[in-house]
Amino acid sequence: MPQAETPGIGVGPLTRLRWWTELPLILVVYASYSAGRLLARGDVGGAVDHGVAILRLEKLLHIDAEHPLNRLFTREAWLGVPADFWYASLHYLVTPAILVWIFRRRAEHYRAARTWLMASTFLGLIGFSLMPTCPPRLLSAGHGFVDTMAQYSSYGWWGDEASAPRGLGGMTNQYAAMPSLHVGWALWCGVLLWRHGRSRWARVVAVVYPLGTTFVVMGTANHYLLDAVAGVAVMGVGFLLSRPVMRAADAVRARLRARFAPVAEPSSAAGSPIVSAGCQTSAGERIPRQPLSRPGPGAAPADAGDGAAAWGLPHSSEAESLGKAR
Repeated sequence: MPQAETPGIGVGPLTRLRWWTELPLILVVYASYSAGRLLARGDVGGAVDHGVAILRLEKLLHIDAEHPLNRLFTREAWLGVPADFWYASLHYLVTPAILVWIFRRRAEHYRAARTWLMASTFLGLIGFSLMPTCPPRLLSAGHGFVDTMAQYSSYGWWGDEASAPRGLGGMTNQYAAMPSLHVGWALWCGVLLWRHGRSRWARVVAVVYPLGTTFVVMGTANHYLLDAVAGVAVMGVGFLLSRPVMRAADAVRARLRARFAPVAEPSSAAGSPIVSAGCQTSAGERIPRQPLSRPGPGAAPADAGDGAAAWGLPHSSEAESLGKAR
């Protein structure tokens, strides 16, 4: 069964992890992530203002790479359609696949990887709440962006509103662009593949997947470049927080075990050499005052005498004295 060890905390017994406890935990975290995105919709006007401010800052720094990529994906369907499928599906397929792979194949690293992903995801939710941001595709047409998800919606299952299936666009938060967890989770997958993948292809995918996701989220006009940078930063902070989070979880678990563990009553006979009333045993004896080995045929008389005394019989010299007295 997979086991996990907390790195950096010290050498100790491995904590056994079970899939039937891990799966509900992952589902609860993902449900919290989805609910948090919905609850953090914020004011639409403020989200648009944040998006325009990010775009102006990028133009000032000459790093607004979204425009040329979006024009390329809009003009070339052979790029735009696969990019939309990439954006709408891989985020939800590759990440859990890597998590399962780590659990089954690299179990000693699973707990650290899972904690890193969860901590970063909760940081992303804080970003969605504090800074709701309108993605480029939802800005007014004057900003020059085209929503490729809407343009190529006839090729996939998504509708005009979002990458969600048709009719379910209202169940997503379209203003959760800052930070980009598409990029953040892809970076997490790439790091784990690079560190723990043994084949050359694993390392190729480790590089291609995060970079490809970054180009896709900008080319489809779903994120700004600074959203991608923020996604990388969130994953970096989440990585630094993962060990303190694991230490805190271990401390809480130890306190709960100490509080609710059943207390065994001390046994009065435990550790006592007394096995019957008034009798004691010593090392090498089977019953009270009984030597483990019997004297051999060549044993000295003293040994035999000691054996007689052990059974409470008179010594040979004592027996002779008694005979003479009679």
